[in-house]
Amino acid sequence: MQADKGHIVVNDGVRLFFESAGNAGNPLVILNGFCLFQDFKYLAENRPVIALDLRSRGRSDYIADLSKLMRGVEQDADDIELVRRHFGFGTVDLLAHSYAGIIAILYAQKHRSHVGRIVQIGSMQPNQSTRYASHLTNADDILQTFFARFAALQTEGSALSAQEFCKKFWALLRHLYVFNPDDAEKLAHWESCHLESELKLMPYWTQALMPSIQRIEFRSEDLAKIESPVLVVHGTKDRSAPYGGARDWTMLLPNARLLTIHNVAHAPWIEAPDKVLAPIKTFLDGTWPAAAERIESL
Repeated sequence: MQADKGHIVVNDGVRLFFESAGNAGNPLVILNGFCLFQDFKYLAENRPVIALDLRSRGRSDYIADLSKLMRGVEQDADDIELVRRHFGFGTVDLLAHSYAGIIAILYAQKHRSHVGRIVQIGSMQPNQSTRYASHLTNADDILQTFFARFAALQTEGSALSAQEFCKKFWALLRHLYVFNPDDAEKLAHWESCHLESELKLMPYWTQALMPSIQRIEFRSEDLAKIESPVLVVHGTKDRSAPYGGARDWTMLLPNARLLTIHNVAHAPWIEAPDKVLAPIKTFLDGTWPAAAERIESL
């Protein structure tokens, strides 16, 4: 690859930012690289890594025109295909966290022949209408406190600048995303309130991204056609995406295994790096990690 960072112009003129490292091996695309690239850059030792900022996220163009955003995650999946073609890769591996885990599977449904391996970390569940038993979620006091403080922040919002609101919101999220409160500051580098797309994320999330996720219904017969190996990594104390969803994904996808990380929340590699980082490398190098399990029931 000729550049370490730059923009890719997709069909409707939107510029997507990418940052790259490494060269030889199976290419890996990290979705929403602006907050993940530094943590997963170690994977570039064996492969080219493209850290991609999704549409109207991170350092990609901020899009005020909602008509270019309303397809949400479906558009993101289409953008990945344009990125693959841009670099001339035959196949790509994908690493996705949180809601981007849905995007990776959407891409695999549409372009099965162009997907190698997929790593889903703390992914949202397959279907948003599914309700899981209490032991498969973590609706604890921290979650309730977050909702109360976020409601108070929204009330206060009119008196704050956009950047002040963004910073306070991310301060709340840091504590939501970890199980051990002492680990919250390890997520400080995720706060990107200096970027216009992140500063103005909330309308995009509420008006386009989340509705697009809620519209999706993954059918078992469609997921059964995805042959790519999928490593599902999930913390048992995740408040943002229920652990039950990880078990669901592993049962629905025919070639998936679950790496359960106990007593961590939405960012398992931050709280338990020794249990997450090496197994992901093992998987992308072509072998299932020893701790990854087949799942047959919730």
